[in-house]
Amino acid sequence: KPSMHRIRELRREEHTEAIRIYQQAVLSCDQKLYTQAQREAWAAQGPSLHAALARGQGLASEGLNGELLAFALRDPNTRLSLLYCHPQAQRQGHGRALVEAAETAAAQEKLSELQTEASLISTPLLLSLGWRIRWREMVLIRGVPFERFNLSKALKPILN
Repeated sequence: KPSMHRIRELRREEHTEAIRIYQQAVLSCDQKLYTQAQREAWAAQGPSLHAALARGQGLASEGLNGELLAFALRDPNTRLSLLYCHPQAQRQGHGRALVEAAETAAAQEKLSELQTEASLISTPLLLSLGWRIRWREMVLIRGVPFERFNLSKALKPILN
């Protein structure tokens, strides 16, 4: 079924807003999944995302007035590196639509697989879309330990 969400390229002038959404999403995430220290360390990474956003292929899910509600980034093009949604727009299908659009774009580029390192928040969504867990890992962000999952999905080539 086609998505009801309006997916388009993320524009360079939206990078600062994307980082704001990233920080709001992280700071508001479920306290049962992440401690305050984890959320603060994670959100503090925001300013360092400018380079990745400038380098990678960004997608935006927009609201009715064209405003940015959620975004995804492939960087490099074989890796889903960012997927974040504004707290007020969560659980409305934006993440799903963005992942599906990223998969389609990668398949059109004749890529055979996408991979990602996913948080505890996005892992269930990715599993529901046919991604599979390759391994669990622990990483340190600003000295604070985080558990995350390395996932991948095989893509079927799209013949144009």
